[in-house]
Amino acid sequence: MTNKLIELPALDAPRLAPETGNQLVRITGGIAALGIIACVAAALVDTERFAFSYLTGFLFTVTIGLGALFFILLHHTVKAGWSVAARRHMEWVAWILPIGAVLFIPVAALAPKIFHHWWAGPTGPEDPLSAKSVYLNPTFFFIRAIVFFGIWSLLVWWFSRRSTQQDETGDARLTVKMQLVAAPMMFVFAFTLTFAGFDWAMSLDPFWYSTIFGVYIFAGSVMSSLALLAVVTILFQKSRILRRVSTVEHRHTIGQLMFAFVVFWSYIAFSQYMLIWYANLPEETVFFRNRWYVGDWYWVSLVLIFGHFAIPFLYLMSRHVKRHMNGLFVGAIWLLAMHYVDMYWLVMPNHDTATPHPSWIDLAGLLGPAGILAFLVAWKAQKGPLYPLKDPRLIESLSSENH
Repeated sequence: MTNKLIELPALDAPRLAPETGNQLVRITGGIAALGIIACVAAALVDTERFAFSYLTGFLFTVTIGLGALFFILLHHTVKAGWSVAARRHMEWVAWILPIGAVLFIPVAALAPKIFHHWWAGPTGPEDPLSAKSVYLNPTFFFIRAIVFFGIWSLLVWWFSRRSTQQDETGDARLTVKMQLVAAPMMFVFAFTLTFAGFDWAMSLDPFWYSTIFGVYIFAGSVMSSLALLAVVTILFQKSRILRRVSTVEHRHTIGQLMFAFVVFWSYIAFSQYMLIWYANLPEETVFFRNRWYVGDWYWVSLVLIFGHFAIPFLYLMSRHVKRHMNGLFVGAIWLLAMHYVDMYWLVMPNHDTATPHPSWIDLAGLLGPAGILAFLVAWKAQKGPLYPLKDPRLIESLSSENH
């Protein structure tokens, strides 16, 4: 790729109109403020319940950011052309990861209530936790969290910085640099996401383990980030803000990827269940026992089976749905809701296995982190260009077609 400046004809407006951007920031800022207030109130009313509800909302939000970071790395690794405009939107979403370090503070403060099974350490040499105490201990837990957010924040900053530099300079060598860094960082991303999933979700039951759990978290992360990308894309298209840079073909491709990761998540979820069922080891089967045979949790499990797989599988299979604004928008909102149910299913049985009883505290735990994510995306959209203005593959993206 040569070092030449990219000169393109006039396309869509590179920035939001000031009144539109300000309105978006005000609305999402109000939602974020309401979420923060609700979190404080919930913490005062029922601290223990809020601890698990907030962890659910935290995982919902951070995993969406991780899916966006994966999209950025994949875009550069495979030298994709169609996803140029979509990459900018995912860069906005991925910025929740540096903010996630702040969102993690309540998790850290409430950790003794959340991870109470292992937080105090093993009771003696006969305690099964004694063999895991080298890994499951507060000091190492916080060290790993700092490492995770440090790596993710550095990656988000590095790629976003070069992307915006290219908007100013048109230097095609920046694209080459990002391609060279993206491939090895895929391995770093995979390890950090996997161990974060172990730390923040799987270790809620320290006696249970699954070697495929990191892949399970990854599949839900990418699927939910694609669903949010579809929402952002469709809102821009409905407002006629992006007409040439983001078209029905890009919408169709996003829908195809959503469908693919619905199938992938379902495959990983079934594989995890089938292997544990087949082995029939008590320390493994307890996870699914608490989500099927105890209380009414089997209803939530059924919601995941049908709502996270069967219904979206049949719905997104249609080419018409993937190309229709309202059709894909409904599918994307549905999948975001199912991603929250998935995180709820992972976290909340560890708080109360008797029966699932949704509460306003759960809504507060979601609205805080998710509201901040919405505000961040709106603020980024107001501040910077809506698409990479001088990306050397922008012209290729304009000619993207699905056959």
